[in-house]
Amino acid sequence: MPRAGQKRSAKAAPAKHRIYSISFASVYPLYIAKAERKGRTKAEVDEVVRWLTGYTQAGLNAQIKRQSSFEDFFAAAPKLNPSRSLITGVVCGVRVEDIEEPLMREIRYLDKLIDELAKGKAMEKILR
Repeated sequence: MPRAGQKRSAKAAPAKHRIYSISFASVYPLYIAKAERKGRTKAEVDEVVRWLTGYTQAGLNAQIKRQSSFEDFFAAAPKLNPSRSLITGVVCGVRVEDIEEPLMREIRYLDKLIDELAKGKAMEKILR
């Protein structure tokens, strides 16, 4: 027990990354805009998101309407695609396959898929 005037030296749990609490619905239009600037469509963005998460279109729409955080969005995902581990490359200067935090890795997988879509990669190659 610390004496009067001394601080406890207990280590605090690391703070959650800010992106976990951001609503998926607030970032979703940015994904669409990025894809559309490169000649891709909202339907293709939706297909990529559904492939990764297992949501139906109705389920995806419900998550957007609900303003679910990224944390809740991925926690509620019906079935994360087992082939997502084949997604490799760099997003925001970090190799996605080297990200240890599971939720951050899922978010970066989605970012990488959107990047590939915007770069004109064929859908059958994006959806490994």
